[in-house]
Amino acid sequence: MKWEVVIGLETHAQLSTRSKIFSGSSTAFGASPNSQASAVDIALPGVLPVLNRGAVERAIRFGLAVGATISPRSIFARKNYFYPDLPKGYQISQYELPVVQGGSLTVMVGDVEKTVRLTRAHLEEDAGKSLHEDFRGMSGIDLNRAGTPLLEIVTEPDMASAEEAVAYAKALHALVQWIGICDGNMQEGSFRCDANVSIRRPGEPLGTRCEIKNLNSFNFMEKAIQYEVRRQTELIEDGGRVVQETRLYDPDRDETRSMRSKEDAMDYRYFPDPDLLPLEITPQWIAQVKAEMRELPGTKRGLYLTGYGLSAYDAQLLTQSFEWSDYFETALAACGLADKAAAAKQIANLMTGELAATLNRSETEITDAPVKPGALAGLVRKCVDGTLNNKMAKEVFAAMWAGEGDADAIIEQRGLKQISDSGEIEKIVDQVLAANAKSVEEFRAGKEKAFNALVGQVMKATKGKANPTQVNDLLKKKLAG
Repeated sequence: MKWEVVIGLETHAQLSTRSKIFSGSSTAFGASPNSQASAVDIALPGVLPVLNRGAVERAIRFGLAVGATISPRSIFARKNYFYPDLPKGYQISQYELPVVQGGSLTVMVGDVEKTVRLTRAHLEEDAGKSLHEDFRGMSGIDLNRAGTPLLEIVTEPDMASAEEAVAYAKALHALVQWIGICDGNMQEGSFRCDANVSIRRPGEPLGTRCEIKNLNSFNFMEKAIQYEVRRQTELIEDGGRVVQETRLYDPDRDETRSMRSKEDAMDYRYFPDPDLLPLEITPQWIAQVKAEMRELPGTKRGLYLTGYGLSAYDAQLLTQSFEWSDYFETALAACGLADKAAAAKQIANLMTGELAATLNRSETEITDAPVKPGALAGLVRKCVDGTLNNKMAKEVFAAMWAGEGDADAIIEQRGLKQISDSGEIEKIVDQVLAANAKSVEEFRAGKEKAFNALVGQVMKATKGKANPTQVNDLLKKKLAG
């Protein structure tokens, strides 16, 4: 029997403020346990929370980026539950009136565009962390994270596969970093997702969902959802029923396992926090935040497609992060060429080819690449003016990465210069045709591979320096004669 998969994601993005959402305590990662938990963070008697303006501004920025409604008035509530790492016995969050309502995010799933609707994004504080290792059978509590500002981003149940969920999570991960509200560090817990998964028969109401908590890896997310879909399908088809619960993914066993029964909103006994006034956001504040925002990746992609004639694939890769887009635009400006489209295409080729591969091999971020945008522009100029062909460009790039100097110096040192003199190339082509009569006969007999063999012989004779376009044109002309 065919089943439909229904997935919604809840993502906790740690906001990039230096201090916590309701206190002046540091949010720096890696401090000694319990060294960054103030009296406010653990709600000692007599203390009062004060809202961090920077956290609100980051929430506004996100709302603008996804085309959502920024609530002019929102309320902070107490979410009541008891857990060892929650020192207050409640979490300050938002319930009925969140700061961001609606919006959407359009993502690419393979070659298909998918729009995921957002329900809301609300501000809240993080809890502490329970540690279960090296305590001789006991657990330890680190309250450094308590009070860290989070933006919880909730989708509608719009995703129908693990692939779609991962595509959305990756796009959201890139966006929050692009707009500067979250560093996206999944290993440190700055970006973590909960997946709500259910199945149903086509046309029926939504099934009972299970929530898979704290997925801090796209790979784990995909595997966890796939496992959970299989588990629910087998359970129902064997006559059982799905119980609403919270589950954890065990990567060692590649399975989800029950953690606790899943609470509903009524179980948390939400009520407005009496220590915090309603949050009011004026149109002027929204306009100020909007004026200070970077251009969004979608806007950049549109420019690259229509302004520079790049392919959708290139435009997507060049906007995978703000740093990649900035590198591209800085290199393009440094080229100083009148033909922007030709320069842009050559930069895109080098960035998505040699640069990307070398960054991956060396495990280097683009901001730390030894070949800076201005240096790449020098290499691009030599490609556009015909001094270098693609093979030579790769050799020069590798030498630049190794610190051998700029493109001009390396070309001079290695004697690298593309042969574009038509008379010189024609002379070599004639010699190759005379020496390879069999390949000529095979080509004229309809064997296309023979043509490639002849091209290879010309390139070999010129040590790879001949202009490939001219070689191809001359060979075709002479073989047709």
